Amino acid sequence: MTGFARALGGAHGFDWTWEVRSVNGKGLDTRLRVPTGHEAVDQPARERIGKRMKRGNVSATLSVAATESRGGHRVNTEVLEQILAAVPQVRAALPEARPPSIDGLLAIRGVLEFTEDEVADEVQANLATGMLATLEEALGALVTMRAEEGARLLAVLTGQLDAIAGLCADAARVAATQPAAIKARLQAQLADLLEASPPLPEERLAQEAALLMTKADVREELDRLDGHVAAARDLLAGGGPVGRKLDFLCQEFNREANTLCSKSADLELTRIGLDLKATIEQFREQVQNIE
Repeated sequence: MTGFARALGGAHGFDWTWEVRSVNGKGLDTRLRVPTGHEAVDQPARERIGKRMKRGNVSATLSVAATESRGGHRVNTEVLEQILAAVPQVRAALPEARPPSIDGLLAIRGVLEFTEDEVADEVQANLATGMLATLEEALGALVTMRAEEGARLLAVLTGQLDAIAGLCADAARVAATQPAAIKARLQAQLADLLEASPPLPEERLAQEAALLMTKADVREELDRLDGHVAAARDLLAGGGPVGRKLDFLCQEFNREANTLCSKSADLELTRIGLDLKATIEQFREQVQNIE
């Protein structure tokens, strides 16, 4: 989701620049900065960003500069008259003082005011249209950069899914070699249940026995992990915004890996489970980078 793009435009005596950047984010968070007088582009710009981006923290800044003089000046007669009215008092107090010059009067703050010509509504509308077109250009470049990053991440994510699938296969092989150990452990646990005092009701005994058998078997977790790997591969192959869906799958990956580790009574299976959790975390971290 990381990228940066800049696009330039100009019309009607104005030049403008859009700078758009994005970083990782769980959802879409748009921050827009436009100069005073160009607020009309704010909402349309947000809508265009929302159509192009589905995830990430996106900031867009519009800078505008006039390429030709659009202002003038005028004399503030009210201020000038107040100053001229005070001249006789100054002469009376300072008879040797020179009379005020035109340059001196104009240099007094408030006498000469600079003004900026208002932009006609039609011109303002044309400017907004041009600025939004330039934003589309910048967004197109940003999307291209994000897509290139996504292509690089695809290879990384595919490799991590291969590693997860390999660890699941290793865990299945280890689990398949342990029926005798599992049987002995179940027999010991069932013996404890049968010797409970007071004796457990037959229905409760059957429930506890079924629960023990479920806890001793990791095949369900491994089957679900295989299913999650297949689902993740399908999402990556389908293209489009898949970050949130992969984020959810990472939670499911972690849930099954945690259960596998908690059920394991074998050092080798526990080691594989821990490696599996570490690889899933690496996969999750990379998923945060994609839309």
